[in-house]
Amino acid sequence: MISYAPFYQTLFKQNRTEYDLIFHHGISSNTLYRMKQGKPITTTTLDTLCYVLNCQVSDIIEFIPNEE
Repeated sequence: MISYAPFYQTLFKQNRTEYDLIFHHGISSNTLYRMKQGKPITTTTLDTLCYVLNCQVSDIIEFIPNEE
């Protein structure tokens, strides 16, 4: 399972908000909603987030293996 928990930690560490991403960087509110719901986003969006936040992919997503 992919988790976006690192994304919210990165936002907090950088003292940034979702509002900033939407209105100053053109990130879709639908994209942020999908992330909150744990739904997939495109690699293009991931690339854009890394650029805007000046961070690595691991600062946005992490893989959590299913326990079976």
